[in-house]
Amino acid sequence: MTASTSPSTSTAAAAAWAFAAATCVKLLLVPTYRSTDFDVHRYWLALTHALPARQWYTDVSSQWTLDYPPFFAHFSRLLSLPAPLVDAALVSLPVPDAPPSSAAYLLYLRLTVAFSDLLLLASVLLLATDARRRQRPFFALVLVLWSPALLAVDHVHFQYNGFLMGLLLLSLHFLEQGKDLAGGVVFAALLCSKHLFLVAAPVYFVYLFRHYCCGRGVVRGLGRLVLMGAGVLSVFAMAFAPFVYYGQMQQLFSRLFPFGRGLFHAYWAPNFWVFYIILDKILAFLLRRLGFDIEMPEGSFTRGLVGDSSPFAVLPKVTPMTTFLLVILAMTPCLVKAFTNPQPKHIIRWVAYACSCGFMFGWHVHEKASLHFTIPLALIAMDSLDDARHYFLLSIVSCYSLFPLLFENQEYPIKVLLLLTYGTLMWVGFSSHFAANSSREGKKVDGSGSQVKKKFTGWISLGYLSGMLVIELWSRVFHHHVFGDRLPFLPLMMVSVYCGVGMMYSWMWQLSWIVRHT
Repeated sequence: MTASTSPSTSTAAAAAWAFAAATCVKLLLVPTYRSTDFDVHRYWLALTHALPARQWYTDVSSQWTLDYPPFFAHFSRLLSLPAPLVDAALVSLPVPDAPPSSAAYLLYLRLTVAFSDLLLLASVLLLATDARRRQRPFFALVLVLWSPALLAVDHVHFQYNGFLMGLLLLSLHFLEQGKDLAGGVVFAALLCSKHLFLVAAPVYFVYLFRHYCCGRGVVRGLGRLVLMGAGVLSVFAMAFAPFVYYGQMQQLFSRLFPFGRGLFHAYWAPNFWVFYIILDKILAFLLRRLGFDIEMPEGSFTRGLVGDSSPFAVLPKVTPMTTFLLVILAMTPCLVKAFTNPQPKHIIRWVAYACSCGFMFGWHVHEKASLHFTIPLALIAMDSLDDARHYFLLSIVSCYSLFPLLFENQEYPIKVLLLLTYGTLMWVGFSSHFAANSSREGKKVDGSGSQVKKKFTGWISLGYLSGMLVIELWSRVFHHHVFGDRLPFLPLMMVSVYCGVGMMYSWMWQLSWIVRHT
């Protein structure tokens, strides 16, 4: 770096290079497997382009009805504007059951995802400076831009999480820099784009109330409270006022919050409820062996089916209110810390923990929701060796838990290569960083980074990560030979349960860190 080049300029250039490299990988993934989410979003593009807004939440010409908030619908309409120039079928209704075989059709939709990732890049560049006005290590930015979970979910499976995470990171940037009003308004825009980020709202409310409104006198504090409320409400008014006028709010909210879908997704997210249902199955089996008449529910854990109610035989039924209360209870220590000591330097960690609570204890959680806390935690993974060790384990567990999403054989080498490459990258990056900063850490580390290596290869973490290899070998090789076509959901259940152990550890580690250090 030349003397005339500022650190921020060099970091921006390096991040742009990293983003360009990631974009090349995304282009290579264009012809890969596409989930039903591809059909969902191509329908939403056509829906928002061909029909007026008053029909967006009432149209039922497709099974893929719009169930995201209005801002995302407008985002879909924005992406649809150039579509007729590429292929008129992209925005024509009714949408055919099978997409056209046109390469331009597929490429356009894939490129809309890559294009929307520019917001993620912009937010990462802004976050290159942390709350203390210090430069974040470039490697922390790379961990976000090269996330294998994000690549797999968005650019193979097909979603727009990069755009949504860009909004979240932009909000966190404003909060870190003390621009609370802007941070609150951007978070409101995020909620109007994807309502599942509501789980972070309690942390935002408590932090903004204490940091932005309190401690400045009654009059000024009330003025700031009114200003923040007006800013947030104006965003919600922009999103929802037209549908209030159309008299469609009940219909819209029934789309956004379909509680009838049940506690579990068809593929169980690796969270607390995995252990709850496994315990229920074990208790039911033992009681039946002891002669008790235990009626087994229709939702079988071996088939991965979910119904309108929680499929429990022995343990109490879980309701949406139960999960809500558990999420708030788990989040309480963080809320107390945010209220008593609202410091911008902790906001990323607090929001990530809130999203972790929603993932661990929420209702009908999708496995992809782990992105909501793994991406922000990447930014602080190099704050300390403990953070690096935690992120190293968490990111591998999160990525591996997403493997079942890419279930076709031709994608298997891709997901394995993405995970192994990222794991190696973390190993080299963390080792080099903490070896170079060993004097600050107070450790004796030789030039090869042997002390860091010892830290990363503790027997417990090494044994746990090695267990994933055993799970994978069973799923890919031995399960079919042992059970044939029976118990098809067993490999998925094993992945969920095993990754659930790692996720529970991560949640407890974050809670412990917040209680002790914030």
